[in-house]
Amino acid sequence: MSHRTVRRTLLAVPLSIALSLPLAACASDDPAEQAEAPVEVEAPTEDDEATAVDEEPVEEVAAEVSTDLSVRPEVPPSDAPAPTELVTEDVVVGDGAEATVGSTAQVKYVGAFYGTGEEFDASWDRGEDETLPVPLGAGRVIPGFEQGIVGMQVGGRRVITIPSDLAYGDQPPAGIPVDADLVFVVDLVSVD
Repeated sequence: MSHRTVRRTLLAVPLSIALSLPLAACASDDPAEQAEAPVEVEAPTEDDEATAVDEEPVEEVAAEVSTDLSVRPEVPPSDAPAPTELVTEDVVVGDGAEATVGSTAQVKYVGAFYGTGEEFDASWDRGEDETLPVPLGAGRVIPGFEQGIVGMQVGGRRVITIPSDLAYGDQPPAGIPVDADLVFVVDLVSVD
């Protein structure tokens, strides 16, 4: 069973923060940074269903992603046009706790460029059991990554396709092209 949703940005995230931080450097030990006001992230609603045009590229990619959570996922290339809105597709629907705004999601992920499937970052590179803590609502990662995790359940694997305006836009970190559309395969390991 798959779950399709489109998350729309209904809030402003300071571009200087949201677009300049590389994903791997999202968490900070600096108490001053941790004291920042949380950013609101809206959970999906029934009205947020994707159109067939937006769903097709993600379904194509998700259909080729492994359902075995013990195996590092690969992001396949896609010839379909990139969606213009955030689109998620559950490859595996978890049955544990739900990731909600205010919680911290511990995730494993592979990040790639939409279209080519070329990886640019993966928690799996740092070890099979290595996770990234994502404080949902804190604005510490790119908006599309954070919004795409909200609503996942522990034990789930989700493909998150992020248009450039919810990724790094025109201010990417080194190694990511300007206005790149991204795809992440995310495993939700736990929720704190």
